[in-house]
Amino acid sequence: MTIAFPRAWLAILLWPAFSCTIHHSPNEEMINLLQTVADNENVPGNPFASERKKVFYDSLLQAATNYPDSASASFGLANTLLELGQEDKAIPLFESLIQNMPPYLPDNKKMVMKSLAIAYLRLGERKNCIYNHTGESCIYPIANKGIHVNKQGAEKAIELYTNILKYDGDLESRWLLNIAYMATGGYPQEVPSNLLITLPTADSSVPIKPFRDLSARVSLNVKNMAGGSVIDDFNNDGYVDIITSSWGLQEGMHYYINNRNGTFTDATAASGLKELTGGLNMMQTDYNNDGWKDIFVLRGAWKGKYGKEPNSLLRNNGDGTFTDVTREAGLLSFYPTQTATWADFNNDGWLDVFIGNETSNNAEINPCEFYLNNKNGTFTEASSKAGCTTIAFVKGVTSGDYNNDGYVDLFISTLNGRKILFKNECVVNGGCHFKDVSQEAGLTNNTTATFTTWFWDYDNDGWLDILVCGYEFNRSLAWYAAAEALHVQPGNSGHIFLYRNKHDGTFEDVSEKSGLNRIAFAMGGNFGDIDNDGWPDFYLGTGNPQYTSLVPNKLFKNVQGKRFADVTIPARVGNLQKGHGVSFIDLDNDGDQDIYIEMGGAYVGDAYENALYINPGQNNNHRLLLSLQGSESNRAAIGSRLKISFTENGNKRTVYRDVNSGGSFGANPLMQHIGTGAAATIDEVAIQWPGNLTTQVFTHVPADVLIAIKQGVHTFTTKHLQPFNFNSITPNIIDCFPATKAAVTVK
Repeated sequence: MTIAFPRAWLAILLWPAFSCTIHHSPNEEMINLLQTVADNENVPGNPFASERKKVFYDSLLQAATNYPDSASASFGLANTLLELGQEDKAIPLFESLIQNMPPYLPDNKKMVMKSLAIAYLRLGERKNCIYNHTGESCIYPIANKGIHVNKQGAEKAIELYTNILKYDGDLESRWLLNIAYMATGGYPQEVPSNLLITLPTADSSVPIKPFRDLSARVSLNVKNMAGGSVIDDFNNDGYVDIITSSWGLQEGMHYYINNRNGTFTDATAASGLKELTGGLNMMQTDYNNDGWKDIFVLRGAWKGKYGKEPNSLLRNNGDGTFTDVTREAGLLSFYPTQTATWADFNNDGWLDVFIGNETSNNAEINPCEFYLNNKNGTFTEASSKAGCTTIAFVKGVTSGDYNNDGYVDLFISTLNGRKILFKNECVVNGGCHFKDVSQEAGLTNNTTATFTTWFWDYDNDGWLDILVCGYEFNRSLAWYAAAEALHVQPGNSGHIFLYRNKHDGTFEDVSEKSGLNRIAFAMGGNFGDIDNDGWPDFYLGTGNPQYTSLVPNKLFKNVQGKRFADVTIPARVGNLQKGHGVSFIDLDNDGDQDIYIEMGGAYVGDAYENALYINPGQNNNHRLLLSLQGSESNRAAIGSRLKISFTENGNKRTVYRDVNSGGSFGANPLMQHIGTGAAATIDEVAIQWPGNLTTQVFTHVPADVLIAIKQGVHTFTTKHLQPFNFNSITPNIIDCFPATKAAVTVK
């Protein structure tokens, strides 16, 4: 039983037992506002208010007096119980419906059988992948320690899917049947030959060593619903920390401070973040140029009229705490969103923000917002004056200078099928003005709905390209996964689109020639360099509310800027659970980038543990670690353009990077990790600072140490980061309130 104490009484009761001091929260206004919003959303019409829906269906079932009404109520209740993670209660309801269904409703029976099958499969996951989680749980293809010890749920699912497939060649059921056989250890040998889905052949020209999920070993395996992740140095000690969020307004954020010895301190409660709930996505910024990275939390996505949730600008106070300053900053609004981008759009040395809001068809208007920084801790909304007013179902925004004119541009990805490129024309009286150049840039030929996106220079030619992921479907994601494996052509649904910059203001769709005409249905996504070869790779988190969406997250390896290879299976990073915020970071400081991903779905019953995929080291390549600090430009140096020149095996090479947090769902550190191949010394590092566009050049820069550069200072400092071996560390995380975690709820 959970006991709720008023905060004042909690401080008195716990004071003798703990050294952590409890203060009155400075975030009281936002905490109360979020609670009010949560109460207003808790209605049966909200598809994500499962507890309230359960009460509703219970009442319908009690009032039903004949078959159609009782069956509908029972079916609704059973599916709601699945959303709540109560498969053991849902299964008897589904079974009763099947037993009592009239024979003249075969389609209805099949629908209920499929629901029953996924309920059993989910029950198997709960008893094995959640209650007895291992680092190999739910990794596609399921094998070794990922195979279920308790096989009952998967075996029942096999029985049901086999029966369904006797009468229907449904690809969704066929995919899930193969997943169920994997869970029992019976794949592929026990799968009927006519129903077997074979694994794709590995690309032998792109060898990859398997990663290993060590999140549990370092106690970073937070279990919650879908959310965002930011990995960066929030206490300015040179070592990155981790902050995560969850979209549920009943779930708070998490903050883990890096102890610089391979362990982390859970500072969630002490930081003031514990009671700040919700946030499907977030990113770091330094809005006030004080040198401490702040957090911007985005809320309300997907919920339509129930998504009128405020975003949060959380000021880093520099003492381990964060304060919500949303209202005083002038950023308080109530539109559903999960995407934003921070950049100095008017080149005044201060970061501005564009927020992409969601307007669905036949719904009230939720315009996107563009805020210019007033340089005093406040912002002014300027979308109309700046010419970037946008009304669409926006799912991804990214910023970058695609035409190399010194002004930061905008790209917007939408579920409406519009891909919008706003060219930043010039700075006018401290503001700026954008022009929609989508058509002339060649981005309007394809009207596929899209989601996560980013600017990057994938081919290292000095011009930013665009990656944007398709998210258009009219079937379940499992159907499309099977279709891809069986070489059934599903059109543009779920495809990845890569637009190469042609250096003349236009882009060319090179998805097919680069090997990226693949299916992914990416929600989360980010890019890094897993083998330090200087060519950026990327990882996609496949998220979807459907319980049948057991499809793997995907890792793509960049092959010298010419093509991409799907290395998901050999890298062992294809988690079948819902993937969202993605961050690339060398967390163990051993020289190569690891991948941290926020897992979990849209319902309480679909919560899952976050994963930390530790890179075993793919080769002996080197990397440049670069930490920049602006003076005339914004302090975080966001938008700085880097040209890294080095000699590798006698060949001159150049790598280009922009300072930002990577993709549009999940945030990398602003410290740049740039692979330099076999080069242990960099010939030249050229930095074009944003704002005044001055360039500084440094020569003979060492690799494999952290290089810190301040704008205007003509020398740099170096720091060696302590490497850790997470395999040899005893699981340990310091928590301010360990004994009260399960017993006390702070209200």
